[in-house]
Amino acid sequence: MYVGRFLIVGPQCGAYRVSSRSFPNRRIVERDDRLTVGPTADAEETDNPYVSYNCVRLTGNGAVLGNGSHVDPIAEKIDMGYPARDALATSLLALDYEKDDYDTPRIAGVLDEEGALIGIVRKDALLVERVSEPTLIGTYEKDSPEKIDFSPESAEEAARAVYDHEFEHAVCAAGVVRGGNGFSWAIENGQD
Repeated sequence: MYVGRFLIVGPQCGAYRVSSRSFPNRRIVERDDRLTVGPTADAEETDNPYVSYNCVRLTGNGAVLGNGSHVDPIAEKIDMGYPARDALATSLLALDYEKDDYDTPRIAGVLDEEGALIGIVRKDALLVERVSEPTLIGTYEKDSPEKIDFSPESAEEAARAVYDHEFEHAVCAAGVVRGGNGFSWAIENGQD
């Protein structure tokens, strides 16, 4: 099954995977306090604004995961003192779904001091909810939050688990795990 980009958040961990039929030549790289999706050196040039973006940002007391440019304002609002729910809802609503040929939803997850939240803005709805168990959301087919069995011990395990998930067309993935000293993250770029 092809679900496009998807993420999982739970109280202690999160993971994000790029799945793509149209732009498979991408990878995730580490840049200071963020992980960024971008084209590989052999990727064809494109002016598509949805190909490169920050997919994980750390905040003062949490982490934000998502499939586009909305990750930055969510993280910035949380750092400004917004409750995570409000940061998610206002940023998703303001940027809306992607105006591409598929009306691709924007998905996001937040790990904060209270646990985790998940959100999506689709053409027909905005959903933001706090979750107490690992929960998955995708851009296609799985565009409503659903519980999933997901309990990685490390960020590397989280990234590998979503990269290897049964959903089709894996490109790259990131994992984030809450620890005693904050968050750790890992990248899985496949045959990189």
